[in-house]
Amino acid sequence: MMSIATEIAPHLPYLRRFARALSGTQASGDAYVVATLEALIADPGSFPRELGPRIGLYRLFLQMWSSVGLNAQVPDIERSAAERNLDALTPRPRQAFLLRTVEGFAIEEVAQIMNVTTDAAIAFVQTAGQEIAEQVATDVLIIEDEPIIALDIETMVQELGHRVTGVARTHREAIALAAKKRPGLVLADIQLADGSSGLEAVNEILAAIEVPVIFITAYPERLLTGDRPEPAFLITKPFQPEAVKAAISQALFFDRRAGRKAA
Repeated sequence: MMSIATEIAPHLPYLRRFARALSGTQASGDAYVVATLEALIADPGSFPRELGPRIGLYRLFLQMWSSVGLNAQVPDIERSAAERNLDALTPRPRQAFLLRTVEGFAIEEVAQIMNVTTDAAIAFVQTAGQEIAEQVATDVLIIEDEPIIALDIETMVQELGHRVTGVARTHREAIALAAKKRPGLVLADIQLADGSSGLEAVNEILAAIEVPVIFITAYPERLLTGDRPEPAFLITKPFQPEAVKAAISQALFFDRRAGRKAA
């Protein structure tokens, strides 16, 4: 068991990211990861060693995700939102989409994790992309101090059909732009041009309005500490455009279904 624990330890922060994106909440995602580890401790032989530590860990997690008994253990306040969202988008295609575009697995690895053929995995990813693309447009605030990266992000946002309300390079600019035009989504770095904190800017914005946030940073370890509320959506620099687009669609999907359905 100790050897398994050592092998999977480097992959746990990323599994937590995947779990949160899949479930839509930090608490629910973390609950599934904990349940996966508890199952592994109870039965070390359940780990598919032939797949390697990373692929094996994700496969074991998805097996737990499909457990009816585990679903019942998630608090109702978390289950209701997460399950309602999952019902609205075909679950298996969305799993494949996240594995491929957010976690960066090759399509053959996605197939191994999901225990399906490569052709089936490709079909899942294509189906999810079509479903997510149906989300309506929103206003996006970008908090990023590097002009080239900001331009790349702005282009991706617009290609998805969203509107960019502004690009902030500092904490002060971010607060001012958010106050001027209430965004429907915030994309933020955590280290800004004047040495100020993008994380602090986001926290101040969230104190005034409720809005989904995606962090895009070269320092993911600063946000995956377990010591504070952590983001459900986190992209590591250097990023793949597909990963950013996937996170945008996922963040808006959960926000729209969980918080604005009655609107």
